[in-house]
Amino acid sequence: MLSVSKDKINSLFEAIAKDKTLYLPVDNASGKANFEKWQKGTKLSEALKTVRSAKDFFFPKTEKMVGYKVEAGNITVEDPRKELDDFVVFGVRACDAKAFDIFDKVYLEMTPTDSYYKNRRDHAIVITLACSAPDKNCFCSSYGLDAANPAGDVSAWLAGGDFYFNANTDKGKKFLDSVKGALKEKDAAAVDAEKKAIKEKIEKLPFAHLDLEKFKNVPMMTLFNSDVWAKLSESCLGCGTCTYVCPSCMCFDVRDYDTGHGIEQSRTWDSCMYSDFTQMAAANPRLTQKERFRQRFMHKLVYYPMAHEKLFMCVGCGRCLDSCPIHMNIVKVIKAFNEADLGGK
Repeated sequence: MLSVSKDKINSLFEAIAKDKTLYLPVDNASGKANFEKWQKGTKLSEALKTVRSAKDFFFPKTEKMVGYKVEAGNITVEDPRKELDDFVVFGVRACDAKAFDIFDKVYLEMTPTDSYYKNRRDHAIVITLACSAPDKNCFCSSYGLDAANPAGDVSAWLAGGDFYFNANTDKGKKFLDSVKGALKEKDAAAVDAEKKAIKEKIEKLPFAHLDLEKFKNVPMMTLFNSDVWAKLSESCLGCGTCTYVCPSCMCFDVRDYDTGHGIEQSRTWDSCMYSDFTQMAAANPRLTQKERFRQRFMHKLVYYPMAHEKLFMCVGCGRCLDSCPIHMNIVKVIKAFNEADLGGK
């Protein structure tokens, strides 16, 4: 297996950056990690998770979609899409990589294809990194994810002081071939030992095996009409923090802005927790916090799986557990329904 020692990882980053833009997790002044562009002197963070997920590379927080320029009574349509250079995202965790599959089903597999999203996906090379030290708030294993064997174009492991790499796609194989000069062949025994150690750690996590059977088998309307939602939503602030840190939330709003010499149409992230979400001319279809709260978790656990081959729209990253100011999260929702009497279900 191809490898590079941890103390020489910057030589690999330098080789990548010669002809591709490289992004990786970097600690900020407050000690939190986020993805940043690599340059000489940049240090790879050892944090398990970035504050915001890697979805930003494919679904930006704000994105210009089209412009209308007005000059002397003439209107010109401006298409902001440009051919991108290939770029590399290093250090993506298994949960974030799985979120790309969730996005792909909506933005690539459904008609019409989202060309803005596709352009970025086509030009990205995703290098995942196994989770050597999973956190107590992680629960990706409940959804069948294996943090010891992350997906992506290339999978990486840090084991015994070395980084190891394995290509999973043709794109990944071409990439590794292009940087072989910075890598060396090494026996993969350390990787096998690391995988075993990671799995043993995951088994000890408090939410490693959440029971999701009710969300698989109880009728949708029974879940929808449950009294559980009223109690759970009482403390929710509707701040939307959970949706902004979530790697699989994909809702957006489209707005037009007057630039003074034309109109710019942009889409920005939106949240189902907000009172004006999907507001129409007549009214907002969800007038109460209970209705908005229910929408978020029904979408994650019921609506999306019904539409996409039973794939849950949660990847167990634990960011909502880390970030919610009143400690309400999807784990509490799952547990509350498991304890609830749903009419014999």
